[in-house]
Amino acid sequence: MPAKGKHRRTKTGPISRGVLAAGTGGAVLALPLIGATGAHAAEQSAPAATSAAAHSASASAPAAKSAPKTYSVVSGDYLAKIAAEKKVKGGWQKLYQDNRDVVGENPSLILPGMKLTLGAKASGSAEAAPSTAAPSAAKKAAPAEKTAAPAEKTAAPAAETADSGASESTGSGWAAPVENPNVTTQYRASGASWSSGYHTGSDFQAASGTSVRSIGPGTVVSAGWSGSYGNEVVIQHEDGMYSQYAHLSSLEVSAGQTVTGGQQIGLSGTTGNSTGPHLHFEVRTGPSYGSDVDPIAYLRSHGVSI
Repeated sequence: MPAKGKHRRTKTGPISRGVLAAGTGGAVLALPLIGATGAHAAEQSAPAATSAAAHSASASAPAAKSAPKTYSVVSGDYLAKIAAEKKVKGGWQKLYQDNRDVVGENPSLILPGMKLTLGAKASGSAEAAPSTAAPSAAKKAAPAEKTAAPAEKTAAPAAETADSGASESTGSGWAAPVENPNVTTQYRASGASWSSGYHTGSDFQAASGTSVRSIGPGTVVSAGWSGSYGNEVVIQHEDGMYSQYAHLSSLEVSAGQTVTGGQQIGLSGTTGNSTGPHLHFEVRTGPSYGSDVDPIAYLRSHGVSI
């Protein structure tokens, strides 16, 4: 074993880059070694660089994950269907608002292949920034989010009621056929435009693609094309009366289906014999034309304020 302290002895003499060692086979020249201090410093700098690179990568990772999700429209899609399936907060109205530049002026006309963003504006404007940052924040706070979820679900019906204003009655189970109802043609208005000589229902202002809802619980009697009424839905209610919703651009229910008050059954449009987008709404004593009664009076009798 070498003598103690020999490793630390200061080298002297002119030969500073080699050490002459005697051996049985003759003299050999030992090549210089890197100083212990330099090697130790190199070892320490490597982990530091690795750590800095890892920190930089982890810092940029959330930004890459925060990009908004997109959806490619397929045949048979409509905004309300996409919003429901993808659970878009704010419904089809929010989805349309965020993708108006892509969809155009008519929300009921979307084409296969269109790319829609979910939960953020398609233009990528500053207004969409809070939405794009939300996913990374939500992932970091996962336990708290799970705890808060029931409260969010509980608050949702209250928000919907507040948006609809006077169109829904509190706890009655009945609702106006559209939110913020505005009657443009009254029941029994006279004129040559109608085959019976008068208007058999009430027309509500509704741009194409507006959500149309069942006024109360009941069963769908028919849903489909009906001549001058275009696409229509007829529902029988628990009191034996019938409600009719005409000129729809799309249908979301079928015959025999049970519905609740306020449930979306289709989207408004201008199909059939129509002068422009609106909802033609009737209340009848039977399922067919000619058995109409005052629809506004019927809604008010069920606590719906119009």
